[in-house]
Amino acid sequence: MDEQRLAHILVVDDDQGIRELVGDYLRQNSFRVSTAADGKQMNAVLAAKLPVDLIVLDLMLPGEDGLSIFHRLRSEIRPPIPVLMLTARSDDVDRIIGLELGADDYLTKPFVPRELVARIRAVLRRVRMLPPSAASESTCRTAYFGDWRLDLLQRNLIHENGVVTPLGGAEYGLLRLFLDHPQHILSRDQLLTQLAHREFEIEDRSIDLRVSRLRRRLGDHARDPRYIRTVRNEGYVFAQPVHYEG
Repeated sequence: MDEQRLAHILVVDDDQGIRELVGDYLRQNSFRVSTAADGKQMNAVLAAKLPVDLIVLDLMLPGEDGLSIFHRLRSEIRPPIPVLMLTARSDDVDRIIGLELGADDYLTKPFVPRELVARIRAVLRRVRMLPPSAASESTCRTAYFGDWRLDLLQRNLIHENGVVTPLGGAEYGLLRLFLDHPQHILSRDQLLTQLAHREFEIEDRSIDLRVSRLRRRLGDHARDPRYIRTVRNEGYVFAQPVHYEG
C-alpha cells in the first residue's frame, strides 16, 4: 500500500446501521471507506479504480454468504486483499472455518468500534512488514520444494518417498509462512506478528523452538540445514525455491 494515501477499507454488511456506524468511525480515524450491502455491491467497488487495502466482511449476508464470498475473493484476486471477518454467532465454527481458509482476523458481533480499528491497523501492519509474497496461491492445492510437497487442503507434508506427515496448526502456519516468502529473511518479530493472530498461540521465546521442530520434520541437519537457515542477528530464511500447482 502507498504510505502517502489513506488506507481504503471496504465494509460489506447487510445491516445499514452497522455500515454507517463503522464507516463513520473509520473515517474519523483517517481511513478511506466504501460500503456494500452484499456481494454484488462489493464486486462493483472492487471493479472501481481505487485499490482496496482491507475488506471487513460479514459472514451472514443475504444471497451469497460471507464464506462463499471469501472463497471467491481468494480464488479471483491477486495479490489477495486482507479480510477481517465479522460474525454474530457465539460459537467458534465460523471463526475456525474462516481462519483455516486464510482470513486475516475475525471479530464477533456486537463489537466496540475502537477494537475493530485496532484489529484493522494490526492486519495492515502485518501486511506491510512482510516482503512481497512469492505465492499465496489460494487456488492451488500443492506446494513443492526440495524433496517435499505440502498438501494445502489436507495439511499433509509428503516426502518424495511417499511418507505422509500430518501437520498441526502451529507447524502448518509456520511452514506456510516460509513457503509464501522463500529466499527472504524473516525476522523473529515478523514471525511472531504473523503467527500470533492465528488459531494457535505463540510466544516470542518459542519461535526458535518451533523452527527447530519444523526443521526436524523436514529432515534438516542442524549444522548445515537445507531448508530453513539461520541468518545471525536477523532471523530465518527458507533457502529452497517453491512452486505451487493446482
